[in-house]
Amino acid sequence: MSVIGEQIKKYRVQKKYTQEKLGGMIGVTTQAVSKWERGGTPDAEVLPRLADALGVSIDALFGREEQDVQLLLSKKLSSLPSEEAFRQAFNYCWSFIPGLTGDESFSESFYEAFSGHLVQQTEQSPDFIAKLLRDDGLTMARMSNDFRYFFLMVRPQEDSILSYFESEEAIRQVFALLADKKILKTLYYLYTVSNIPVTTQLISQGTGMELSEVERCMKTLCDKKIVHPMKIASVDGEINSYIIRFEANVMPLLCYADEIAKGCQYPFFGLCDREKPLF
Repeated sequence: MSVIGEQIKKYRVQKKYTQEKLGGMIGVTTQAVSKWERGGTPDAEVLPRLADALGVSIDALFGREEQDVQLLLSKKLSSLPSEEAFRQAFNYCWSFIPGLTGDESFSESFYEAFSGHLVQQTEQSPDFIAKLLRDDGLTMARMSNDFRYFFLMVRPQEDSILSYFESEEAIRQVFALLADKKILKTLYYLYTVSNIPVTTQLISQGTGMELSEVERCMKTLCDKKIVHPMKIASVDGEINSYIIRFEANVMPLLCYADEIAKGCQYPFFGLCDREKPLF
């Protein structure tokens, strides 16, 4: 089988297409697809349609998968130990920010400056913030010594961002929830324990809050689907316990709240040339 034949078959199988379906999509017979997969080579005019149907580049059809950056990065990360993979993934992410300026010189200077920051890590080193706001989207990253995260938003082409949000009142209620000192204290405590269910008694002991207040907080957090209630069997019968839902988005919100609390420091790397409104 030729390289292109192997690639056609691989991508066809990944798409779960039959030879007949792929042939119909690009205007050739099933026999033609079968011939390619057994060693034949498609005509040059068919290659663009074939690549589009399989969702890959023409280079990928010829086995030059390094041109498929998404696939290359995915394979690279999946081959690394988890801790190293997360750190490497972040390195890829922050490189997007200067790359989205459209100026290659930014990428080189930013990389050199940030790499120097990583080498000179000290306890006194400040947070490094990078932000890019353009008409087509925005992205930002926090690059502290050992605390890093990244955010990227692509601006909707047709609708306002607001059309994807819940009502203004619903959003206000989220902030009101976190403005409750006891609920925030409870959340802080829950994030300090291992990913196992905990009882209200243990939360009360860990936070110093009255049991009745803990129960109120847990009911509210359950209602908001931030915490998941669970039953534990014991010699004394069933005991109520709770665990933070893995899909809860509290942690990213706390991260950005911390940036605001710190005074929205001037970014280490920043560009804002937006002309269109965000909402």
